[in-house]
Amino acid sequence: MIHPPATIHVVLAEDHALVRAGFRALLNAIPGVEVVAEAGDGREALSAVAAHLPDVAVLDITMPGLNGIEVIARLHIEFPQVRVVCLSMHDNEEYVRQALRAGASGYLLKDSSPMELELAVRAVAQGGSYLSPTVSRHVVSDYVRRGGGDGEPSDGLTSRQREILQLIAEGQTNQQMAASLSLSIKTIETHRAQLMDRLDIHDVAGLVRYAIRSGLIPADR
Repeated sequence: MIHPPATIHVVLAEDHALVRAGFRALLNAIPGVEVVAEAGDGREALSAVAAHLPDVAVLDITMPGLNGIEVIARLHIEFPQVRVVCLSMHDNEEYVRQALRAGASGYLLKDSSPMELELAVRAVAQGGSYLSPTVSRHVVSDYVRRGGGDGEPSDGLTSRQREILQLIAEGQTNQQMAASLSLSIKTIETHRAQLMDRLDIHDVAGLVRYAIRSGLIPADR
């Protein structure tokens, strides 16, 4: 049996400053919970976790540059002891499936009550899991049913290709991606061609639609 730490240290990642401030206040108001660091995007979240090694990371699922799903997958490999609670506005099966497959222990809708936030953080800190009750029953059932089955085409992409897919969908050029990722333009072009072949999508508009449908970026971004 896993016993919760005396104080649950939390890293909070959310790209909207006012929303992040609200969650920080709610988390710090929970007895025995302390927010030790905040982040405004996925890369900052990875750095914050590496620097503070929290018990729990509370992550927005849609963040610019590096989305929450990719952050979860990397944390699951690099810091498996850090438990993750996803924050999301979406209760559809695709978002939940991707978060759980990546390694999240909790999935919390942003319209949940403060009590649910506390339940989620305490549950995952003790080694358990938490899903918002308002996440449709069929979503959870479908995830369990599909657990070891055939995946989505994006499951076969490398971490770098998923990152580039998100940046393409966010409107970055090859030159901008090369600069932000410290890669050559030729390498960016190679990754871009490979992910297009893997997804069988050969235009930017199609990649954007796929990224939205897969939860890499929100539809209104």
